[in-house]
Amino acid sequence: MNQKTKPRRNPWPILIIAYFIVFIAFTAFIVVYLSRQKMDLVRGDYYDDEIRYQEQLDRMNRTQEFKAQVAIAYDPARQFINIALPSDHAQARPSGRIRLYRPSDESLDREIKLTVDHNGVQRVDAKSLRSGLWKVRVYWTVDGRDYFFGETVIIGPAPS
Repeated sequence: MNQKTKPRRNPWPILIIAYFIVFIAFTAFIVVYLSRQKMDLVRGDYYDDEIRYQEQLDRMNRTQEFKAQVAIAYDPARQFINIALPSDHAQARPSGRIRLYRPSDESLDREIKLTVDHNGVQRVDAKSLRSGLWKVRVYWTVDGRDYFFGETVIIGPAPS
């Protein structure tokens, strides 16, 4: 009894073809999926937003010439945030606002009306502010021109 044994088939050609089919199917899936994704990189109100941003840049540029005269500093002994504007702006009675921005908790943000004294200084009571990092932003208007200055301060616990 002579049985003829069939030669075994080599699996490698089938595996290589299957690998290429899976690779091509995966690549086609990725191309179709990614081509259907929304790729808008700008906002719907792009032009309005750009104008507001340009106005902010203009405020900052106008403030550059007074940079040495503008200051925001925290006084830990008295727990005040001292804000100083140029003295000639103080004489012109500026209008504006002070925004206390807490990056870690939006609910703690505050906005205060700008009311500087005749020297251009305003003290903001910081006793009620939570300890940590705060961004103080001052917006003011003098003679129809807008200005902006911002500084980061760290409010500490009351000294003992």
